[in-house]
Amino acid sequence: MFEAAPPTLQVVKEPVAQRLEDVEAAILSMVPADYEATDQVNDYILSLRGKLFRPTLLLLANGVGDRPSEKAVRLAAVVELIHVATLVHDDAVDHSVRRRGLPTVNAQFSHQVAIIMGDYLYSRALMEAALLGDVDPIYILGYAANRMTVGEMRQLMSHDSLTFSEADYVRLCECKTAALMAAACELGGMYGLGVTREPLREFGFNLGMAFQITDDLLDYTVSADVTGKPSGQDLREHKVTLPLIAALGEMSAAQRDIVRQLFRDPAPTDDAVRSVIETVARNGGLEYARARGEEYGDRARERLDGLPVGDCLDALHAAVDFVTQRQS
Repeated sequence: MFEAAPPTLQVVKEPVAQRLEDVEAAILSMVPADYEATDQVNDYILSLRGKLFRPTLLLLANGVGDRPSEKAVRLAAVVELIHVATLVHDDAVDHSVRRRGLPTVNAQFSHQVAIIMGDYLYSRALMEAALLGDVDPIYILGYAANRMTVGEMRQLMSHDSLTFSEADYVRLCECKTAALMAAACELGGMYGLGVTREPLREFGFNLGMAFQITDDLLDYTVSADVTGKPSGQDLREHKVTLPLIAALGEMSAAQRDIVRQLFRDPAPTDDAVRSVIETVARNGGLEYARARGEEYGDRARERLDGLPVGDCLDALHAAVDFVTQRQS
């Protein structure tokens, strides 16, 4: 008997497909700066933007209970601007040269341009949120942006540190990914049925945790042809994520020494990276991370219990399966 294939992102988006077109139009209307150099970089940044997953979550959350608000479209665009700003800053901090198979902003232009444009997108996003005339979304988005900044600092401090614990990693994921997904879902619920605000915030938080764990797991299991970045990129950049954390405690002294040698090398070879990936797999790191991702996925599903049934709620359930079973 064959297992059903996991839902695609297109399936998750289906109930809000038309509204997502409005979000894309809103994003394009928000970023022009009336300065040729800034507009040129904006055009390039928008060509790199991803799959609009966070705006999709916001609109789906807004649709639960069938009381959608036009304000949700603007907020979904704002959330995407904040997400893109974070990616631009992250790439500059990490000196990354490619994202989704294309040159990063810092590689295409310069690190200075990347930092300035990330700041521009952040500030533009908050300006657009302020136009709604409500204080709550500004605080929610400002809080999420602040947590993401803390998360980036935590990740920076974890480089080259094999003492980085699972508790440290959980705190990093809470800031780095879960904060913005929680904010997106909370805002959708707040401008929708209202009483769904808190359970949807908790749904987004747990989904974000599952998303980041799965993302870190894919770095060990999926080829560059699928992800658009080299396999083992986190190891090349000396980032300690859950598969490695889980495996380290099970490794022999000789195996841990292999890992230490990689972390001492500023430019690990492909063979060195493959060796550590294989060592992590043999010591249960991949299975442990996969189980933890599923655990957060289950928690996300539980937060949807009792919410009004409908296409948007079904799509949020599908989003959990998409996140925990995705291959890119």
